[in-house]
Amino acid sequence: MQTTTLYEQDFFAWTQRQAELLRAGQLGELDIENLIEEIESLGRQERQELRNRLGVLLGHLLKWYYQPEVRSKSWVYTIREQRQEIQRQLKENPSLKPYVRDAIAVGYQKGLNLVGRETPLDPKSLPQSCPFSETDIFEAPIDWHP
Repeated sequence: MQTTTLYEQDFFAWTQRQAELLRAGQLGELDIENLIEEIESLGRQERQELRNRLGVLLGHLLKWYYQPEVRSKSWVYTIREQRQEIQRQLKENPSLKPYVRDAIAVGYQKGLNLVGRETPLDPKSLPQSCPFSETDIFEAPIDWHP
């Protein structure tokens, strides 16, 4: 079975074959075009994960600040978890750091959508661009006492 056909028919098998070829030093047999596409895709996935995590984090920060009367333990742990995972991702992928500001802008729009889905708040009544500084987003204390 040709490698490009394998790529289209069984992606997992294709990945294993490409790894075998790399280990064996058989570079001439690699499916270079699809390898390039997949490597670029991995980079896009890292940026997407950052935007998604920021969306969840910013949505919960909005809920936290605009609905103080219904704060919950669940929100505290969601905020903590997203902060930890974003910091882990940035530590493992330091080249994403210059993208954080843009990711915050996109993530904030996702956060507004989350607020619209999960609360009675109207996202149109909230700031339409992120009102939080990076310090607010990543470091501001979130204390909850029932």
